[in-house]
Amino acid sequence: MSNVKEELRALIAEIAEKDEIPDDVTFKDLGIDSMMGVEIVAAIERKYQVKIEDSELQQVTTLNGSVDLVQKKLGAASTKVA
Repeated sequence: MSNVKEELRALIAEIAEKDEIPDDVTFKDLGIDSMMGVEIVAAIERKYQVKIEDSELQQVTTLNGSVDLVQKKLGAASTKVA
């Protein structure tokens, strides 16, 4: 799962049109507005086939927070019995 961070970094950089996405700088400080934030959440949900609840959106404010949430979601999804 170590490549999740680099995948998310690339995804967020593409949407935000930034060359670099530091691990702990807030998206707001990078100039990412709420519309881009919605686009990032939608892209994460599509790419990893997870659902990010409204109550979890505050975790998608830095790269590290986003990675932690996705890894938690992927871990929870793999332990669910179909």
